[in-house]
Amino acid sequence: MKKRSAKVLFSVLWIGYLSIFFLAPLAMGQNMIQIKGSDSEVNLVQKLAEEFMKKHPGVNIAVTGGGSGTGIAALINKTTDIANSSRDLSPKEEEFAKKAGVEPFRVVFATDGISAILHPDNPISKLTLEQLGKIFKGDIRNWKNVGGPDMKISLYGRQSNSGTFVFFREFVVKGDYSPHKKMMNGNAQIVEGVQRDKAGIGYVAVGYVVNDKGEVKPGIKILNIARDAQSEAYSPAMMENVMTGKYPISRPLNQYLVGKPGGKVLDFIKFELSPEGQELVRRQGFFPVQKHWMDFNRKQGI
Repeated sequence: MKKRSAKVLFSVLWIGYLSIFFLAPLAMGQNMIQIKGSDSEVNLVQKLAEEFMKKHPGVNIAVTGGGSGTGIAALINKTTDIANSSRDLSPKEEEFAKKAGVEPFRVVFATDGISAILHPDNPISKLTLEQLGKIFKGDIRNWKNVGGPDMKISLYGRQSNSGTFVFFREFVVKGDYSPHKKMMNGNAQIVEGVQRDKAGIGYVAVGYVVNDKGEVKPGIKILNIARDAQSEAYSPAMMENVMTGKYPISRPLNQYLVGKPGGKVLDFIKFELSPEGQELVRRQGFFPVQKHWMDFNRKQGI
C-alpha cells in the first residue's frame, strides 16, 4: 500500500508540474515573456528584447520564430504572451480565437518594405508590380520577357505558414504561386539561395538585405518596383520611399496579444514604440512605425 501511495503521490505531483509548465505564459508571472511567430520579425524583436532586458535585469524574454501562423496559433492556444505577425489575422483565425475566448489585441511596432531580390549579375533593375506578380504566378517564366537575358526564371519564396507568403500572394501575386517556386524556411535561406543562383528571384523583409545606412547586403541586388507602367520605380532601401508609400510593397509589422497588455509586457511594448526602440528598429534595417499606425496604437491606449 505504501508503494502504491507513493506512486500515486508521484503521479499527482508530476501531473501538477506538467500543468504548471504548460499553462499560458501569463499565468507564470510577468518576469518571463514568451514571444513567438514571424520569421521576418524574429531577429528584430530579439534585438529589442536584448536591449529591454539590459534595462530590466529581472525580466527574461524568449523570442522564437516559426512563421506568423505559428505565432498566431500559439496566441490562440494561450502558449505565448506576444505573437509576432507580418500579416493580419485571417477570418478563420479570428473565429478560432473567439471560440477559445481570446480577444487579440493588435500593436504595430515597425514598418517593412518587402524587397524583391536578384543575383547581381542579372541586368534587370526594375519591374512593375504586375510583372513581379506574373513572375511569381508563373505567367512570366523567362527573364527575356521582361528585358533580361534568355534565362529561365528561378523562384524563391516562403512556406505557407509565413506571413510574408500570405501578404505577397494577396498583394502582389493576386492568385496562386507557381508550383515551381522553391519553398524556403526563412528570409535568410531565400537570400542565400538567390546569392548562388544567377537566374533567381526572391522576396524578403527589407531588414534581411539592407542595413541602417541603406546599404544592400553583398551578393544581392534589390529591384526598384513601380506601381504600374506609367509610374516611377522606387527602391525599398530608402526609408523615405517606404514611409511615404512611394514604394508599393510596404506593410506594418504587427504584434498580437491576448487582450490589452499590462505589467512588463506593456512596458516592453512601450519600449518598442519609444524613440529608443524605434531607433533600434531603424538600426536593424527596418523602418519606424508610419504616422497613421502610430495614431492607431494611441487610439488603442498604447
